[in-house]
Amino acid sequence: MSNTSFDYIVVGGGSSGCVLASRLSEDPNNSVCLIEAGPKDRSPWIHLPIGYAKTMWDPKVNWKFQTEPDPGVNNRQIYWPRGKTLGGSSSINGLIFIRGQKEDYDAWRDLGNPGWGWDDVLPYFKKAEGNDRLSEPLHSQKGPLKASSIPKKHPLVEAFKKTANALGVPETEDFNNLTQEGVGYYQLTTHKGFRCSTAVAYLKPAKKRNNLEILTDSQACRVIFENKKAVGIEIFRNGSKSILRANKEVILSTGAIQSPQLLQLSGVGPAKLLQEFNIPLVHDLPGVGENLQDHLQHRLIYELNQPISTNDQLSSWFGQLKMGLDWLLFRGGPLSIGINQGGLFTRVMKDSKTPDIQFHLATLSAEMAGGKVHPFSGFTMSVCQLRPESRGHVRIQSADPLIPPKMFANYMSTSYDREISIAAVKYARKIAQTEPLRSLITREVKPNNPQSDEEILEFCRNNGATIFHPTGTCQMGPDSDPMAVLDSSLRVRGVQGLRVVDCSAMPTLPSGNTNWPAVMLAERAADLILGRI
Repeated sequence: MSNTSFDYIVVGGGSSGCVLASRLSEDPNNSVCLIEAGPKDRSPWIHLPIGYAKTMWDPKVNWKFQTEPDPGVNNRQIYWPRGKTLGGSSSINGLIFIRGQKEDYDAWRDLGNPGWGWDDVLPYFKKAEGNDRLSEPLHSQKGPLKASSIPKKHPLVEAFKKTANALGVPETEDFNNLTQEGVGYYQLTTHKGFRCSTAVAYLKPAKKRNNLEILTDSQACRVIFENKKAVGIEIFRNGSKSILRANKEVILSTGAIQSPQLLQLSGVGPAKLLQEFNIPLVHDLPGVGENLQDHLQHRLIYELNQPISTNDQLSSWFGQLKMGLDWLLFRGGPLSIGINQGGLFTRVMKDSKTPDIQFHLATLSAEMAGGKVHPFSGFTMSVCQLRPESRGHVRIQSADPLIPPKMFANYMSTSYDREISIAAVKYARKIAQTEPLRSLITREVKPNNPQSDEEILEFCRNNGATIFHPTGTCQMGPDSDPMAVLDSSLRVRGVQGLRVVDCSAMPTLPSGNTNWPAVMLAERAADLILGRI
């Protein structure tokens, strides 16, 4: 460490943190320190798109969180993987390029967050985006974060598309259009056969700057306050604790689980909770850790009567050799794409004006995401509710920063969420029973033929799992909202010099995958911090 004092300290080198570190250090007059608890992103499995089947379980680059037993899923604990390396979850995620719906961001604005409507955020989505095919007015080909099209058609995805068309869902080449509804191939956050994480897109070009210090393997312990002003951060590194000073601001970008944890450890949060662990109160902020939201996925698995799945390639040495050669010689094939190729957004509830469910079509099958593939030809249809009503919370269980907080997801805790889960599974089964997909299917492996709504709901309770999108635990909101942790400039209420910039700031879940919204959030936050808007 060459310095112990910086203008800006960014805590968390993940999807948002890498963006902030890069943008704030573009001005050579700003000294910036980025702190990441995990290692550098050197694992080859990070950079190989299909490698997240490995990083999903690797404690070196994954926090491997577990929720508390949840009544909504029959008291099961749900595994929550989160990135613990430069790039954060963008280094281990499923690579899907989705922004969400225009209406999501207009809803943020209407909740009392000026500057976060669709017209406000679109320029920042475009600032980040380097699309290989789509361009103005809704896209850009100039940004650092790459969005690449899947180059080769897959017979399973083609059958899925035609089946959805038969059920009235139109084909689309852009799920990030103003109308999200449709079926087609996802674009992926890849570039020339490699994963394009925020560490690759933003941090790698910025590393050479003299005004940017990057500290890996450095655990943030607490924010240091003086008279309610954040002036630094205490870190644990190389076996000892030290304090880094921030001349201007401390910015937390440690995600929807650890940003509220770090605030609570630092004395900002519900007073009663902090008293329980003898943490000196800096500011009583009851919303810290509340409003937790996540997408719960229901995975339906089918056996195919033709050897066209990735299972078939992975189950033979010849198939594995061909996959390897495709990637080595052409940067193509399954290794360059990942698992989920096909997508579908549609409505299953009568009151929904926009799509309320999302499908991820995987050309392989396993008992759980990232698990060992089945010995038969198989595929997976994962379906999730886009805008769940259920809310959970994150609360520390110790004053020790190395002990993870307790996570209560409260999945399917409202009747609406249960109804839409049943309707989503019914719709997925309808797809499987419709031509031309039906002719490719030998049998339904999961949910194994439940008949009644009660049986389908029980399947959801016994098998539902996260699709890795926790958000909302430090929500932004107006002064009139007692549970709002941040103002619309992402500043922590009641203190100075402290912001939170990550998915925890989102008041509601975007309708889709959360990585690109996290990037957009950081792009706009950089301009807010630097006084450009």
